Amino acid sequence: MCKTIEVASVVVVDHLSPAKALVAAGDELDRDGEELFTPPLNFAMVENGIFRSGFPDTANFAFLQTLGLRSIIYLCPEPYPEANNEFLKSNGIKLFQFGIEGYKEPFVNIPEDTIREALKVVLDVRNHPLLIHCKRGKHRTGCVVGCLRKLQKWCLSSIFDEYQRFAAAKARVSDQRFMELFDVSSMKHLPISFSCSKR
Repeated sequence: MCKTIEVASVVVVDHLSPAKALVAAGDELDRDGEELFTPPLNFAMVENGIFRSGFPDTANFAFLQTLGLRSIIYLCPEPYPEANNEFLKSNGIKLFQFGIEGYKEPFVNIPEDTIREALKVVLDVRNHPLLIHCKRGKHRTGCVVGCLRKLQKWCLSSIFDEYQRFAAAKARVSDQRFMELFDVSSMKHLPISFSCSKR
């Protein structure tokens, strides 16, 4: 199913700030019966049925509904906000929380067992479509997706390119080292029912 997503442009009117102008543009769209879909920060499709992003807020809920999600993998230790929990309940979405602390280099400790458990959820097609997210969709999400790419037999340069596209100036050598050293041999018995093309 394909849906057209309308994007509103923001025009700053004399006395309105850009934020108020955006609200005014959104209000105008609502009066016309049009719905504005806003994806979360750093949103992208990883594979058919697998998406990634930063932390979704209430402004992203209409967009997320269009994905028909069954599951969300949340990679932060903080409790999921009540508004997000209500969204999950009302849409029949299951939450898998893997509380990985968000450290800054050089004190980064990426728990390999936790990444492995998150990947098991990703590989189980009964959980698809699913969204993987952390705070900004950069480091923790990037590591899970990077390790998935290793399972898909992507070359390291392609894995690092994808990671850097989302992490940008905040790319961490420690994350890339973790992905490089991540041992996929213990997961090769798990079925991968989506594309495993080499890149």
